[in-house]
Amino acid sequence: MTIVLDVAAAHAARYLESLPNRPIVAAAATSELRRRLGKPLPEDGMAAEVVIDELVRDTEGGILGSGSGRFFGWVIGGTLPVALATDWLTSAWDQNAASNATAPAEAVVEEVCGAWAKELLGIPRSASFAFVTGCQMAHTTALAAARHKLLADRGWNVETSGLSGAPALRILTTENRHESILRSARLLGLGTDAVDYVQSDNMGRMEMGALEAALRRAGDAPIVVCLQAGDLNTGVFDPFERACELSHAAKAWVHIDGAIGLWVAASERHRRLLDGAKSADSWATDAHKWLNVPFDSGLVFVAHAPAHRAAFSQDTSYSIPREGLRNQKDWNPEWSRRGRAFPVYAAMRALGRKGIAEIVERCCVHTGRLVRGIGALKGAELVAAPVINQALVRFMSRDGDHDRFTDEVIRRLQAQGVAWFGGVTWRGMRVMRVSVCNWRTTDEDIDRTIASVEEALGHG
Repeated sequence: MTIVLDVAAAHAARYLESLPNRPIVAAAATSELRRRLGKPLPEDGMAAEVVIDELVRDTEGGILGSGSGRFFGWVIGGTLPVALATDWLTSAWDQNAASNATAPAEAVVEEVCGAWAKELLGIPRSASFAFVTGCQMAHTTALAAARHKLLADRGWNVETSGLSGAPALRILTTENRHESILRSARLLGLGTDAVDYVQSDNMGRMEMGALEAALRRAGDAPIVVCLQAGDLNTGVFDPFERACELSHAAKAWVHIDGAIGLWVAASERHRRLLDGAKSADSWATDAHKWLNVPFDSGLVFVAHAPAHRAAFSQDTSYSIPREGLRNQKDWNPEWSRRGRAFPVYAAMRALGRKGIAEIVERCCVHTGRLVRGIGALKGAELVAAPVINQALVRFMSRDGDHDRFTDEVIRRLQAQGVAWFGGVTWRGMRVMRVSVCNWRTTDEDIDRTIASVEEALGHG
């Protein structure tokens, strides 16, 4: 058994050591990956270490270097060594973290991490919490709690009676919301037609006059107001204090998408951006972003713990929980799951509050330097300066087709493999999104990336 673990560890170490100079692009064609990996199902087994060696060989060129310090396309952190090591232990321990009976240590670690995260992120101590797959399920969990409370307040038990005949719940947000909010509406049976868009300013912040008017139009309908802490494109923060005041006066539930932005609470320099956020009813974030732990590390917090538990708890005769210890499945949408809190616990202990703040602030500084450097290049234009770690640029073509040229420059950059960016349509124009979220990113990475952009522009 130990031989195959040693083989896997050696491959992993070589990969991590190669990241600073490894091309980021996944260059292998799909047809080539299928040819290598699409072997017939074997009749007889083979040596485990051979399976690992061949898997590493056959996936070469098909692994996108998203853990690199020069990956700026999506909001993806790079796993800290201590979090990676703990994730390996989590798999070795092989605990079903759904129940405190099947994973008592995980249950205690979740309690500890939940309290630490609330303290760090400025969330009320009385809020409930859950460890979920990512921000998608954090939104879904929070909105399920909101659905329970808003309908229960109107005399409807959605867990027993379903949605047929229930008061129609509405979601108010802006067109800049993340697509995962729409998917949550679909998963919960609300449907995307339940989403009404509130006007935003030219950077994507919800306008309070427009919110007030939308709440007035909604009348007595059950309403969830979805706000953003760190917009995916521009990094802006909605005005939480006023939004919560208006929403609560209308008996609406306020949910904050803080996938990126809740982590700025650790930073004295940036935490003012979250003024008023503690008055919300639920919050969602993702630890694989600025905490830099592996995927499958979403966190959700709910100010109304009874509503949160009522939406998910379900007793069974075959699983008797330990008394006096929080039972994880009472707060989560799934039962069978890994111990997600272990890597979070390790990362928070290893970094401490100051270490987390340092990563946040360093990424923000890197973002500013990167977009200023790109914006100073001939043919480049800064579209949205960073509020935190998100920004937008585009590239100007001599023929006036800037959208086409922007996409072409992005394609060239991806092909070069020095850095990785993605494109997005923002306010009707094609732009390149810049996101710096990785603890590995260095000043040298910024210099190399600016040079790569200059080279890509020089070809046109």
